[in-house]
Amino acid sequence: MGIEIVEAAPGRVVGTMPVAGNTQPYGLLHGGASVVLAETLGSYGAMLHAGAGRQAVGIEVNATHHRAARDGIVTGTATALHLGSTTASYEVVVEDSTSRRVCTARLTCLLIAARRPA
Repeated sequence: MGIEIVEAAPGRVVGTMPVAGNTQPYGLLHGGASVVLAETLGSYGAMLHAGAGRQAVGIEVNATHHRAARDGIVTGTATALHLGSTTASYEVVVEDSTSRRVCTARLTCLLIAARRPA
């Protein structure tokens, strides 16, 4: 889908995604694509927080679509709400190129011990 990570730290992840190729009629961003961007950024932040000894699994997502995005690039910003030893939660805001909010989402990832190969 062309997602590019622009900034990455456990507490904040920023990424962009082109609208072209993910559109419905009239050049509007398909709602599912903005959720994919939100999930990708939140999961990426959780993986950064988890580190080498743990992995992020069991994502729970609550998303609200505010409006469709026009052609161009959408930007998602995932900000940590909670970074614990067993869970990581993020709020993600997706905006279009005119800074209009397209989607907001809250994601929670379960952090578990990394599995070792058998």
